[in-house]
Amino acid sequence: MGVLSRRRSLLIKLIVVVSTAWFTIAFLLYSEDRSRPALALSLQNGLVNREARELPEDNAIDPVNPFKNDANDVEEEEKGNLPPPKKEEDNGVLLPPQSLAGEMGKPVVLPTNLSAEVKKMVDDGWLKNAFNQYVSDMISVHRSLPDPRDEWCKKPDRYLEDLPPTSVIICFHNEAWSILLRTVHSVLDRSPKHLLTEVLLVDDFSDMSHLKQQLEDYWAKEPKVKIVRAKKREGLIRARLLGARHASGPVLTYLDSHCECTNGWLEPLLDRIARDSTTVVCPVIDVIDDTTLEYHWRDSSGVNVGGFDWNLQFNWHAVPEREKTKHKNSAEPVWSPTMAGGLFSIDKAFFEKLGTYDSGFDIWGGENLELSFKTWMCGGTLEIVPCSHVGHIFRKRSPYKWRSGVNVLRRNSVRLAEVWLDEYAKYYYQRIGNDKGDFGDISGRRELRKNLKCKTFKWYLDNIYPELFVPGDAVANGEVANGDRDYCLDSACKPEDMHKPVGLWPCHSQGGNQVTSPPRGRRGVSSL
Repeated sequence: MGVLSRRRSLLIKLIVVVSTAWFTIAFLLYSEDRSRPALALSLQNGLVNREARELPEDNAIDPVNPFKNDANDVEEEEKGNLPPPKKEEDNGVLLPPQSLAGEMGKPVVLPTNLSAEVKKMVDDGWLKNAFNQYVSDMISVHRSLPDPRDEWCKKPDRYLEDLPPTSVIICFHNEAWSILLRTVHSVLDRSPKHLLTEVLLVDDFSDMSHLKQQLEDYWAKEPKVKIVRAKKREGLIRARLLGARHASGPVLTYLDSHCECTNGWLEPLLDRIARDSTTVVCPVIDVIDDTTLEYHWRDSSGVNVGGFDWNLQFNWHAVPEREKTKHKNSAEPVWSPTMAGGLFSIDKAFFEKLGTYDSGFDIWGGENLELSFKTWMCGGTLEIVPCSHVGHIFRKRSPYKWRSGVNVLRRNSVRLAEVWLDEYAKYYYQRIGNDKGDFGDISGRRELRKNLKCKTFKWYLDNIYPELFVPGDAVANGEVANGDRDYCLDSACKPEDMHKPVGLWPCHSQGGNQVTSPPRGRRGVSSL
C-alpha cells in the first residue's frame, strides 16, 4: 500500500508540473503576440493585402513599414527610427503596400520626431516627385474614397443604357510607383468593365527602373492594361497623340498619372457624349493634398468652370448666373469656356475632325486652350459634369527637366494666338512685349480652321465668355508710372504669386506684368 501511495503522489505532482508549464508557455506566446503590431498577410489576385493598425483619432500616423513584423517595432516607433515603407517581392514584382492609412481619403500625417534617416527619405521623395511620395507609399493602391456625388446623380435611369466604351489614356514620365498604380487601379476598380475598352499607359521615355520591366510584369495578367513606350522624350502633348493613335475605343478619356477616380465617375461623362458626339466633357477635379494625400471635395453647388486671362493662362471662376438659370439642379452639366486640359473625355472621331492637338506645340502648355477654343468655334460644346469626380495632385513645381533656352509656353501661346484669336491676339502680344519669336509654320492649322468653317473669336467672346474683360474696352492701356517714370505698378508673375496685391518695381517698358488696363466706369489711380 505504501508503494502505491507514493506512486500516486508522484503522478499527481507530474500532472501539476506539466499543466503549469503548458499554461506558462501559452501565456508567454500570447504576450509576445500582443507585443507585435497586427499584421495579417494573404495573397489575393497577385496583390498583398495587409491588416495594419488603425490610425489614431487625430489622423497622425507613424511611418511604419507595413511589411515588417518585428517584436522591436513598438520601441523603434517611439524613437522615430523607422525604415521607409518597403515593398515586398512576389514573383519578381515589387508590390505596393496595403494598409489602413489614408482610407476614405483621410490625411496621413507623419510625426514630427522622424529620425534623420527617415526624414531624408521623405525629402528625397519630395525632390523627385514634387509631392510626398513617402506618404503615398504608405497608402493602399486600392484605398477607399468618399462618394462626392449629389443624390441627383444616383437616381435610376439617370444615364442612357447604351453608352459607348472608352480608352483611358494615362501619360507618364518618371512617375512614382505607388501613385501611378493607384491611378490605374482607381480606373479599373471604379469603371464598369463593359465601358472600359482599355487603359493605355503611355511612357514618355522614363528612365527609372521601376517603370521598365517591373511595370510590364505587374500588369502582365491584366488584359485591359497596355503599355505604349515612346522612343524618345516627346512631352505631354505628343505623348497624348501617341496614345490616341494606339487607342481602339470610340471615346478617348485622358487622365494625368497622379489621379484617383471616384465611384460613378465614368458613366456621366460617356452619357453626354452618347447624347451628342460633339460634346467634350470634363469631370469635377477634386484636390488630393500633395503632403498628406487627403482627398478634398465639395458638392455641386461649389463647381467652377474654366476661363483664361490675356496672358493666355487658364483660370477657374464661378458658374455665371446666366448659366445657372438654364438648369433646375446644380448637378446638371454646365457649359465651360475652357478646360484645364488634364482630365477629359472626347469622341475620337470628333477629336480627329478638330485636328487633334497642334503637333507644332512642344512639351505642354496652351494645348488646353487650343482644344477649348476650337471645340466651341468649330461646332462643339465643352462641359463640366458635376456628377463625375476625379481627384488630382496639384504640384507646386514640375520635377522634370527640359532643355534650356526655349520658352516653350510662349512659343505654344503665340501659335495659339496666331491661329485662333484673330484681332484679339494683340492683347496677348502687348503682354509679351510684342516679341513673338520663332513659332514655326502655322499654315496647316489655319487651313484646318478654314475647312471646318469655324466661327470668329469675337463670336466666342460674345456668346461663350462674355464675362471676360477685353482690354479694348478699357479707358487706356499701358504702364502706370510715377512722374519721373522710375517706378511702375507691377504684378508678380510666378504661379504662387497669383492674386497677390500689385506693388512698385522699376519700369522695364516690356509690357507683360506692368501692363494696366483700367475698365471704363471704374475709379483709376490718380497719383503714385
